[in-house]
Amino acid sequence: MPDDEGHPAPEEIELGRVLSALADPLRRRVVRELATGPDGEARTCSSFALPVSKATVTHHFRTLREAGLVRQVDRGNSRMATLRRADIEQRFPGLLALLTAEAAEVTEQA
Repeated sequence: MPDDEGHPAPEEIELGRVLSALADPLRRRVVRELATGPDGEARTCSSFALPVSKATVTHHFRTLREAGLVRQVDRGNSRMATLRRADIEQRFPGLLALLTAEAAEVTEQA
């Protein structure tokens, strides 16, 4: 059962929900950026500079949180997002490696 903030327990993270969350290119970009950053790095939602409205950013992060990809914590008037790296690796070994490989391809094409 998800906690009070909507984070599922590691054993409740489902592949279908994860893949559905990652199907959106902006959400995949968020996870890629967190995956290529330092382990445990916490970033504000606005730091990703997504080209959408604030309400849409909120929707994207809720989707990532409820899928089990990120953990969000309130810090004053903002929310910090951290990749649930260990939980994802435990449930779906190699998934983050695929996403970071995609990040390298995106960088090469730019």
